[in-house]
Amino acid sequence: MTTSGIFRYADPATIVDSDVPFVKPWAKVDTDASSYARIAKKKTVANVRDAPAGDLAVDRSGFALYNSPATEKLFVDEDAIRTGYYAEVEALVREKLSTPQEPVTKVVIFDHTVRRRNPDAPRQPVQQVHVDQTPGAAAVRVRRHASSDPAETEKLLKGRYQIINVWRPIGHAASDHPLGFIDYRTAKLEDVVKVDLLYPNQPGDPNVEVDVRGKEVLPDPTKAQSTDGYSVKGETYTVVPNDTHQFYYVKDMVPDEALFIKCFDSRSEVQPGVGRPGVSAWTPHTAFEDPQTPADAKGRQSIEVRCLVFYGEAEQ
Repeated sequence: MTTSGIFRYADPATIVDSDVPFVKPWAKVDTDASSYARIAKKKTVANVRDAPAGDLAVDRSGFALYNSPATEKLFVDEDAIRTGYYAEVEALVREKLSTPQEPVTKVVIFDHTVRRRNPDAPRQPVQQVHVDQTPGAAAVRVRRHASSDPAETEKLLKGRYQIINVWRPIGHAASDHPLGFIDYRTAKLEDVVKVDLLYPNQPGDPNVEVDVRGKEVLPDPTKAQSTDGYSVKGETYTVVPNDTHQFYYVKDMVPDEALFIKCFDSRSEVQPGVGRPGVSAWTPHTAFEDPQTPADAKGRQSIEVRCLVFYGEAEQ
């Protein structure tokens, strides 16, 4: 069963071709503000549950759905998330992505986000088509999180690694503002545009990451287009429209299910010199308003865990 949705893309007519900070396209992480305009497109959305068996996979379409109940249910305790749930996610990633020819040798979980859709929550479901990481941002993540040994870090960067987001509803089915994602095979490299992520300045060393999850305050909407008080601390892809894009969603996805979303792959078909034909590079995704959602559906709650996944070669 299909549905439809209005998807917010970047308007290509408002994209500036520049690498100069604050002239290069930018988007703020704490509010729905960017240097470029948005354009809305109505798209048909297919249900993952109706896809032929085996057609949708992380290395083909860029995403995959798994049945995997979690021990944690509420996701309100940060310590419980970082200890118990992180371990469950790592085990699931190893189980689903390892192959005899290319086993997963290391998983590093570097971040997570809990979103609960209500008007006053700082972390709202993102409603613009995007990809979380560019190749440059992915390499930065490896250098920052993978190892304290510089030699090991360089070795990891030379091998195959991915950034995989593991997304799960919390508490009830994600019927309200479900996650929509594009089949990689229907997208093109020119559909993605590099965008600087602007973070509000925090006290202390600007080179040290500060964990402000749960401590954010809603920004002043009258200053949305001002970059004063912000710094560039990341890079993402925004996405421009293409009529070829085929969207999918998981109708009434439940907390016992986990969705893998590929954000980067160092051996994808678009990687110069080392790319593998047919291997997906990324999965553009966004929350969207499903017109079939019941009026009394509960507000969407979700947790997204971001993983660096490293591969080795099978022992001979």
